[in-house]
Amino acid sequence: MDKTTTILSGVYGGIVLLLVFVFFVSPQKTEVMSEPSFSNMNNFDYFGQLLSKNPGMSLADLFAKSDEGVVQVIVRKLNDTSNGRDLGSGIVYDLNGHIITNNHVVKDAGKITVMFHEGYSYTATVVGTDPFADLAVIKVNADSSVLHPLSLGDSSKLRIGEPVAAIGSPFGLGGSITSGIISQVGRLLSTPDTASFSIPNVIQTDAAINPGNSGGPLLNMQGQVIGINTAIQSDTGVFSGIGFAIPSNTIKKIVPALIKDGHFKHVWIGISGISIDPDLASILGLPVSDGFMIETVVKESPAGRAGLHGYNNTKTIDGTKYRVGGDIIVGIDNIQVRKLEDILNYLQEEKSVGDKITVQILRNGHTSNFDLILEERPNQNQH
Repeated sequence: MDKTTTILSGVYGGIVLLLVFVFFVSPQKTEVMSEPSFSNMNNFDYFGQLLSKNPGMSLADLFAKSDEGVVQVIVRKLNDTSNGRDLGSGIVYDLNGHIITNNHVVKDAGKITVMFHEGYSYTATVVGTDPFADLAVIKVNADSSVLHPLSLGDSSKLRIGEPVAAIGSPFGLGGSITSGIISQVGRLLSTPDTASFSIPNVIQTDAAINPGNSGGPLLNMQGQVIGINTAIQSDTGVFSGIGFAIPSNTIKKIVPALIKDGHFKHVWIGISGISIDPDLASILGLPVSDGFMIETVVKESPAGRAGLHGYNNTKTIDGTKYRVGGDIIVGIDNIQVRKLEDILNYLQEEKSVGDKITVQILRNGHTSNFDLILEERPNQNQH
């Protein structure tokens, strides 16, 4: 069988994971109606220690401050003749009526209704969508008195173990808050609508996220939005302690473009390959124990024009087929590359279409530098 590979056709490389990601989108279909366990430590003591190192509001104060900036998004799909609706959440972005939510919440929407904290509801229109980042901006013509924008924090400053809270409408229960911690950062998240591309730098949390939470904020204890809740890992579709949020720095980069142009231009390299670890290096006899080994290069892509090489041979070991002989990326713009995520996270945070990057590769035992000009990623139906 073929060794599972990752597709790095752009800023987000797609990665095949033996996980089931549930996107709350199709945020809980409903009919129209007329904390983690820590051994040898008390949970309250644990969170008390965290809060002492991360001073901020209590959960009660956090909710009181933030809830009015969170909305419920009610979607009736195109050509849906049933009485059902899809439910999601969103955050107020500005006083012009822009609301941020997930792309999967409003995909194929025939009618979108936004319900505010005070109970007011307005019809919304789609301003821009980005399936590659699972983000969307919708707009309501609402009086400024009901618009309470939430501030965006700096997701690059998140610390593992930092307490966070999620606010949204799980199962249609508006104004619900759950709490937890930052379990990890820098995750890759595959989406069902973007073929081989993945979202980089995703936040992992154990704060409970359920159908209807999609598009709602993940907040730090200062009341800043540090992510937008988008999916869970689950074998059953029910929350099992692992949730994911799109980081606020990604939101800051993409949302202004969605408001201005209706879409965002993601950068594209045009390669596929596999991350190297010590075990793989030992199996294949590679000269390095980390890096990213290129398997294929898309013709007429930035990588192809720069002269990067893909595999030239295959090896079958213990029934697994490996593509070998391709260039090994060990650095990008003087930043060490140990795995795929190092490339994706750097490009997402720092680079735009038209920028030049210098890729350091290992080929036939020699290190060389190649300059690439980043291009716009093809749509999700192209690779």
